Amino acid sequence: QVQLVESGGGLVQAGGSLRLSCAASGRTFSSGVMGWFRQAPGKTREFLAAITWSGGATDYAASVRGRFTISRDNAKNTVYLQMNSLKPEDTAVYYCAVDTPMPRFFPTSVKEYDYWGQGTQVTVSS
Repeated sequence: QVQLVESGGGLVQAGGSLRLSCAASGRTFSSGVMGWFRQAPGKTREFLAAITWSGGATDYAASVRGRFTISRDNAKNTVYLQMNSLKPEDTAVYYCAVDTPMPRFFPTSVKEYDYWGQGTQVTVSS
């Protein structure tokens, strides 16, 4: 089992920034993809970004490309999501997830990921 714990959420004004962290523990994995999703009230869970654990290749949803940056620190088993120029519509619960072992293509759907964190709330005020 892989445990994922998100942190860094909170309340921020529009135009501000937040950095989310996702710490992985439990069963170690040397290959795979870490992803970030979000879910707003009444909406389905939405893919945001993903990064390969070994090589650091990244993929982004069009809605956040240029504003959000995903990165990882393998030594700390942690993945980050830097969010800039936040908008009220970014308000949601943010989740990290892992798809292991390494898939053939970047996974962008919920069902492709094997383990999930509990989520952290991000609220952007106007």
